[in-house]
Parts: sequence; C-alpha cells; structure tokens
Amino acid sequence: MASIWNGWAPPPKRKVFVSYFHRGHQAYYDAFSHHFGTQLDLFTDRSLDRARDSDDPTYIMRHIRETHLKGASTLVVLCGSGTNKRKYVDWEIKAALDQKMALVAVKLPDLTVIGDGCDKPARLQDNIDSGYAVWTWWENFTINAEAMTATVEEANKRSKLLITNSRARRLRNG
Repeated sequence: MASIWNGWAPPPKRKVFVSYFHRGHQAYYDAFSHHFGTQLDLFTDRSLDRARDSDDPTYIMRHIRETHLKGASTLVVLCGSGTNKRKYVDWEIKAALDQKMALVAVKLPDLTVIGDGCDKPARLQDNIDSGYAVWTWWENFTINAEAMTATVEEANKRSKLLITNSRARRLRNG
C-alpha cells in the first residue's frame, strides 16, 4: 500500500495567525475561521485592543511575539477599508516578519481599488512589492479549502531573503 502513495504526503496543517481591523472586519474573520478552521490551526481572536494592559510599545511587541504569534508559521492579513490605518495590524506584521513568518495579504471586498492599487498597510505593501508576501483577493482565497491551502503553502515557500521590514512602527491609528 505504501508504494501507491510513493512518498506523497499532504501539506502540513499550518498554524496561522490572522491580523485584521477588529471593529471593521470581524465578520470576515468569523467567516474565514468557521469555514477553514479544520484545514488550518487558526489562532483565535486575541485582539490587542482588548488584551494589552500597557502603553509601552516594547512590552506590546513582546506580547505580540510571545502570545499572539508564538508557534505560527504564517500571518494572514485581512485588508479592508481602514486596515492601513491600524497601528496594531502594522505591529503584528512587523513582529511576524521579525520571526520570518510567511505573509499572506487578502483584499477584502470593501477595499476600493484605485488604478492599479489600493490602501494597504505600508509594511505589507513593501513585502508585496519585494515578492515576499502573497497578495490575493477574498473571493479567490476563500473559494475552497484547496485554494486557501495552496496560497498559504505558496507563501511558506517564498525566500526569506525577500523580507522588507525597515519601516518605523506606526505610532497611532488614523
């Protein structure tokens, strides 16, 4: 029986942390986690807006690394209207890149495309431009489990040498 599979193995069940604007896009996170929670080991909603107990940026960055991202291989950023203005989304992206995690950016339906672009977090755009982050649209990413898994696997195969993470942290929302 082993010869039938000839060494084939399914892709690993990835541990994924999802970063998003909680007040604006909770419904997208809920839909994503409901439909794909069995294919991925999704980290639950641990919003920094609710979890932090400090205004110290060094403490918060450590909290992100040790509590939110620990054990994850991939950061999925849900990019919708207003996501580019959220400091904790930027901080989660920065911490993920510091840990050399794979990066997937998902354009939500409420994000307006103007010309060839749209308003994404700047650090995320840097990594799309460098070829490190995978950029996809919600409709393509969530069409089925195979498409979502393939996108996450593609992100995990990209060279860590493409990471661009030199921007200063966003200091405030808006």
